Amino acid sequence: MSSSVNVSFDNGSCNKLLSYLIGLDQSQLEEFKLCLQSPELLLGNFQKIPWANLKASNPINLLGLLGEYFSERQIWEVILSIFENMNLTSLCVEVRATLNEMAQAWVPQDPNQEEAEMPEEEEQVHRRRYRAKMKAKILMMWDNMPWPEGHIYLRNVTEKEHDELKSLLYPNRTGAQPQTIVLEGVAGVGKTTLAMKAMLHWTEGLLFQQRFSYVFFISCHKLKEMKDTTFAALLSWDWPDSQPPIEELMSYPERLLFVIDGFEEMDLPSNLDNSPPCTDWYQRLPVNRILLYLLRKELVPMATLLITTKEYRTKDLKKLLLNPWFIQILGFTEGDREEYFIRYFGDQNKAKKILRWVRKNENLFYFCSAPMVCWIVCSCLKRQMARNPCFQLSTQTTTSLYVYFFSSLFAKAEVSLSDQSWSEQWRALCSLAAEGMWFWNFTFAKEDLEHKCLEAPLIDSLLRLNILRKVSDCEECVTFTHQSFQVFLGAIFYALGGTKGSVGSPAKHEEMKVLLNDALADTNLYWNQMALFFFGLLKRNLAGELEAALRCKVSRRIMDELLEWAEELGSYDIFSNRFEFLHFFECLYETQEEDFVRQILSPLLEADLDIFGNLQLQVSSFCLKHCRKLSKLRLSITVPIPQTELTFNVETLELPSKIHQWQDICSVFCNGNVSELDLSNSKLNTSSMKKLCYELRNPRCKLQKLICKSITPVRILKELVLVLHGNNRLTHLNLSSNNLGVPVSTMIFKTLRHSACNLHYLCLEKCNLSGAIYQDLALYLTSTQRTTRLCLGFNPLQDDGVRLLCASLTHPECALERLVLWFCQLGVPSCRYLSDALLENKSLTHLNLRRNNLRDEGVKFLCKALSHPDCSLQNLDLSGCSLTAEGCQELANALRHNHNMKNLDLGNNDVRDDGVKHLCEVLKDPNCALNTLGLEKCNLTPACCQHLSLVLGRSKSLVNLNLLQNDLEPSGVSILWKALKKSTCKLQKLGEKTDNQGRQKLYPGRQDSTQKS
Repeated sequence: MSSSVNVSFDNGSCNKLLSYLIGLDQSQLEEFKLCLQSPELLLGNFQKIPWANLKASNPINLLGLLGEYFSERQIWEVILSIFENMNLTSLCVEVRATLNEMAQAWVPQDPNQEEAEMPEEEEQVHRRRYRAKMKAKILMMWDNMPWPEGHIYLRNVTEKEHDELKSLLYPNRTGAQPQTIVLEGVAGVGKTTLAMKAMLHWTEGLLFQQRFSYVFFISCHKLKEMKDTTFAALLSWDWPDSQPPIEELMSYPERLLFVIDGFEEMDLPSNLDNSPPCTDWYQRLPVNRILLYLLRKELVPMATLLITTKEYRTKDLKKLLLNPWFIQILGFTEGDREEYFIRYFGDQNKAKKILRWVRKNENLFYFCSAPMVCWIVCSCLKRQMARNPCFQLSTQTTTSLYVYFFSSLFAKAEVSLSDQSWSEQWRALCSLAAEGMWFWNFTFAKEDLEHKCLEAPLIDSLLRLNILRKVSDCEECVTFTHQSFQVFLGAIFYALGGTKGSVGSPAKHEEMKVLLNDALADTNLYWNQMALFFFGLLKRNLAGELEAALRCKVSRRIMDELLEWAEELGSYDIFSNRFEFLHFFECLYETQEEDFVRQILSPLLEADLDIFGNLQLQVSSFCLKHCRKLSKLRLSITVPIPQTELTFNVETLELPSKIHQWQDICSVFCNGNVSELDLSNSKLNTSSMKKLCYELRNPRCKLQKLICKSITPVRILKELVLVLHGNNRLTHLNLSSNNLGVPVSTMIFKTLRHSACNLHYLCLEKCNLSGAIYQDLALYLTSTQRTTRLCLGFNPLQDDGVRLLCASLTHPECALERLVLWFCQLGVPSCRYLSDALLENKSLTHLNLRRNNLRDEGVKFLCKALSHPDCSLQNLDLSGCSLTAEGCQELANALRHNHNMKNLDLGNNDVRDDGVKHLCEVLKDPNCALNTLGLEKCNLTPACCQHLSLVLGRSKSLVNLNLLQNDLEPSGVSILWKALKKSTCKLQKLGEKTDNQGRQKLYPGRQDSTQKS
């Protein structure tokens, strides 16, 4: 390799760069080379330097390699990125300063600086002709885009929009240019429009002149209709004479931009991972595979891609792209929506009143980010207000707006169809829409329309009324003007009479059940919206409106079928299948039919709700009061609820206040069935908490289990005194993960000492309990014989805290059976206190001391109590307690005299083979009662397996043995396997885990976990 540096920039810059590289020590230089192989640090997807060239290079050769692969500016940016990653702070400061000084000398890349157009005489003839052809194509596509009558187009090509278009290819702050940009967003927010304008501005010489020589527009929808071809042929379709300069394109790939529109229309090949790479522009392939290679950067790796997609395909796209830059297109801002409403209605006060109502309907307000939905809402409301002077906004739902929109359009529409034909045509149209939703098909060819027997009069009418529009790049194809039209008509299909499904089989009602199960277990926006419309069509007055508009009968069995579906949910594991309770409640709220809601919710036994906004509060208050059989409720509420209603006027009367909605939610606890409430991760004020606690103390409330983990602010837990005082129904209380402090904990313990209190289980893990609190806790334990389980894990209990606790354990009134003290900073003295307590206490059967530094010395103290035959302890967890073989020897000696111990966990200790040998000696004793032994991650080797195999063949009690994460090697496993196959082996589970509550769990997902049948 030559030692000279051939870099195409001035000596001053070259010398500075070289000085930085020479200043790195050998290890730093090697790390720098490795960083050059990291795609994340090569800003803008720059080409990687082959490792074979990098490996042996010295600083001088390395700079030469950088000059071969990167421009001067790119070298500086890459070096800065790598130095930042290496935490070379002082060098980063120097490099940034140099970058700022030299910035003026480079070709401007600032998106705010206007680009100069290349002189026309220097532009080749074919390039000018291509620009003209593409300009004409884009303008024709733009002209063919139908806009409904009365629609207001807010934005012309303004200076701001021009800047936005330029910034697409310069979106990050470093100035590095990403080579793959994705515009993502919901339907109708302007992704395609923005991409088309970017190309149009290029054809007019306004954008990207110094960056791109050619820009290609590829419609994924159009590609679907094409047969096998080559990439070169694909580029020729838009060329004026079908002879593109392929050699020029291949020679300068970095000057190519591909605008790929509508990725969601693309059908991906089924065997993505097995597809061989392709770099041949003339290889004949299926067109979707060519597009795949283009997206993967296998075909033209140096080209830039600008891709548009609906958000539900983003996950698929991420798997294909190399370092993509995602830009979310949000559509209309709040200000845009307000301007649209004001300009449409002409009356600012009326527009703002309507907009306030739309804001309360959060789903509808979100959909209004699409300009077409703004037009639908405004045109529908304007017609209804003109038709009915007494029209009330508060009675409207999203579904009712769409129903009235269609009914008002077709009330005056002239369609030359008979009444019977009209009904059949509408059924066919709704079936087409539903089938399209199942297969994610939003564009329909002539064959699709003919297959559904749709006739020209209806299609022509739908085109005139802007329900359908022609697809600009497909002559005989149509699509719904906005996707919500297709979603709405698809929902209507399941509301109409008839038994035939949209896709042939299964029957319609079975297809409907699958749709609802999928929609309510999926976060896909369009499925959710379809379910919302379907339930909304159950609103009593809408059925008549729909029948009059479509001249089709709505099925009289819909509600019965939905009730059957709800009953079947009892056998459907709604928790493991991620059932979206809140979306289900939104759907029920959309019906506004309280009798039906009461019926469909009557079988519901459990619910899981995250109330983070006004909509969630509104629908939960509407539905929960009808859940008469509800027994378990998880309720995380973070939406602010006011202390008192701040205003009182006509506007606030349109919908129930937040306070009333919260009252409705709280009232569910008085139905006498809710036995378990989980309020974890809630944020409430004192007033809201007090209102809840008053309902929980109601004599009709039968709550037994209350979980309040991570409550904000903690001080509101003082209100629990209202619930706890004299409550003989509540048996379980979990206040974990709250920094209780002295005032709150003192008040709670004092209340729990009430004679009528019947608390059996108290969990205070991760509560940062201080020394002063343990005195109150000890007093509580000696004043009640009802609390049998106490969890204090992850608190700084320390030895002094254990001393106070053990004093209460020796009290005759103490009835504690299970005590959890994991990770409580305990040492050897704690073991001495616990040992003394165990000698006197006859009720404690489970003790968890996991992750405390007890050491062998501490275990020796515990074994003094364990060695007594009358020690009642049955379950002892000493995992992660710094034990060695010496501690195992002590435990083995104690077990020879103790026949009560059933479960012993010694995992995560340095037990080693000698420790196992000591334990095996006692396990072979026929009088040993131990049935579960945990030895996970105990540094065991094959040498211990012979001892264990003898135990497995002789022990009458051992049924569970955990040996996970020990290097037993195949030889050790073979020895154990032989023992397991013997008829005398009683072992049932090999590889079992025990949690910090003493519950046994089969260790998931491990091949070395064996259950013996």
